[in-house]
Amino acid sequence: MKAIVYKTYGGPEVLEITEIATPEPGANQILVRVFSCSINPLDWKIAGRKFWPILQAKFPQIPGSEIAGEVVKCGSAVKGFSMGNKIHGFLPKVGNASAEYAIVSPKMITKIPDKMDFDTAAGLPLSGLTALQALMVKGRMPLKNSNQRILIIGASGGVGHIALQIAKSAGATAIGVCSSKNASLVKELGCDQVLLYDVANPYQNLTPCDVILDCVGQPFKPWLAYLKPKGIFISIVPTLPLIINSLNPFATKKVTAFMLKPKLSELLILNNLFNAGKIKVICKSFALENMKSAWQESISGRAVGKLIINVKV
Repeated sequence: MKAIVYKTYGGPEVLEITEIATPEPGANQILVRVFSCSINPLDWKIAGRKFWPILQAKFPQIPGSEIAGEVVKCGSAVKGFSMGNKIHGFLPKVGNASAEYAIVSPKMITKIPDKMDFDTAAGLPLSGLTALQALMVKGRMPLKNSNQRILIIGASGGVGHIALQIAKSAGATAIGVCSSKNASLVKELGCDQVLLYDVANPYQNLTPCDVILDCVGQPFKPWLAYLKPKGIFISIVPTLPLIINSLNPFATKKVTAFMLKPKLSELLILNNLFNAGKIKVICKSFALENMKSAWQESISGRAVGKLIINVKV
């Protein structure tokens, strides 16, 4: 099968397309023909040794942790899935999605909704769950009848554009921070107030918020002025100063780091929101052979929505 691999640590330049053996599923595993997979910063950060030694590549490493495809073969102990089922879900953090076939656990996938295409299915799991868990668990946002003011930094990015839609679907007031060129997209997604970081004094009329969700890795201290007294600043790209400050038990305005814990039950919540027309995933697609370009765009920090690799065309 064709696969993208890297055999040493580095940036996009270490990626190469090669032919490797198609894996065989074990008793509790499923072999999936991959239609689409998604690029996440975690992929190139692992390759760049950003999380070493906590997360280490196993050379030759196939990157990618979000997957959408079709069941080809089930292990003897697998129940609930059969050949031909269209599925999406997660792989272990280090990856293996960027290939024509991949081994998955039945505990980490679910069937794709009928009206969901494979690009959307590949782009939703990790970014959608990051947005959902950050808002619900850390931000204490209910899924219905929320009266919170929620500000999203990086509202046009992979996590941010889904987060603002989830906030709106819950009834919250969604405020998005983005560049001028992405303002129309953020408005189309339902944002109540769009703040353009590339104009003069973009936050001078900002009313304090209950939750600030930082999707890009901003310094937290300047944003505390825009929090309500018992508000919370949540970062999905935490810095060491933020982590240290999060340990302060006396702070009235909380800051906290967020780490995703993938849960299949919450992917089902996202699928239900999709079925109800509450969320959609903005996708930009690349051929498998062009993964280097997709990584370069992700590394730039200027990607809009989700970057998707089309494996089967």
